[in-house]
Formats: sequence, C-alpha cells, structure tokens
Amino acid sequence: MSIQKVREYFKGLGIEERIREFEVSSATVELAAIAVGVEGARIAKSLSFKVDEEPIIIVVAGDGKIYNGAYKAFFHTKAKMLTHEEAHTMIGHDVGGVCPFALPENVKVYLDESLKRFETVFPAAGSSNSAVEMTCAELEKYSSNFTAWVDVCKGWREEE
Repeated sequence: MSIQKVREYFKGLGIEERIREFEVSSATVELAAIAVGVEGARIAKSLSFKVDEEPIIIVVAGDGKIYNGAYKAFFHTKAKMLTHEEAHTMIGHDVGGVCPFALPENVKVYLDESLKRFETVFPAAGSSNSAVEMTCAELEKYSSNFTAWVDVCKGWREEE
C-alpha cells in the first residue's frame, strides 16, 4: 500500500507522525477540503504527466488548472496526463493518493507557483484518505526528486 511507502519515507525524515488519516475519502480536492477543514485551494493536488515517456508530477493549488500554453512553453510538449494504470505502475501511487513523496528516482517533481500564496498546504500522503500539512519550503524539501518551481496553472490569480 502506498501510504506505507510514504510512512517509511517520512520515518527516515523524522516526520511520519505528521500524516493525517481520515475516516472519509480525501481523493478529490472537494473531499480533501472537507476532511482537513480548509478551503479547497489549500489542497495541494498532485497531477501526473508524461514528458518524453518519463513520468512527472506537478503539485498545484486545489483551485489551479493546468494552462496548456504555459505547460508547453516550459516542458516543450503537450500536456498528457497519465492514465490510472500508468500512475499506479510508473509513480507507485494510485489516483486519489498520488503525492510527491516516496517516488521512484525517475519521477521528477515540480511545484507550481499557485501554492506559494498559502502559509501551509495539504498534499496527499499516498492514499485516498490521507494528507500532511506542510509549508511550501517543507514541500520542496521533502518532495522526492524535487526539480523546480514552475508557473503552469491558471484560474487561481485574481486577474484571470
């Protein structure tokens, strides 16, 4: 089970006690916001894509949507999300629990600028009923294979 992988990964970092597990599903932004008790925008959703046949994860604010123009400008390819099966086999987490922790070495993690407007955010912790509260600095520090901050989302800025 992938929450066990995340728990072991966090144990090595001394933060395993920070994982919160819920009696209810937190598999979507809306459900996670209810489970955690925060606005949906503070849920850090992990989206999985393929770039040159390699899997990547982009963690974005709950109210952000991938802007194809910005995505293509940064990654030099069209945004192609992984299927549920690809996420399971290539990332090691099932959809609903995909997170930037305890990942295979070839899975690069990108964090979107949309997260930076919050003091803390809540990414999943490897299951469809878990989350962990982190600052953006902690999210960058603890994410497996952190690669870069990107600005590839729309819908979260007031001017949009």
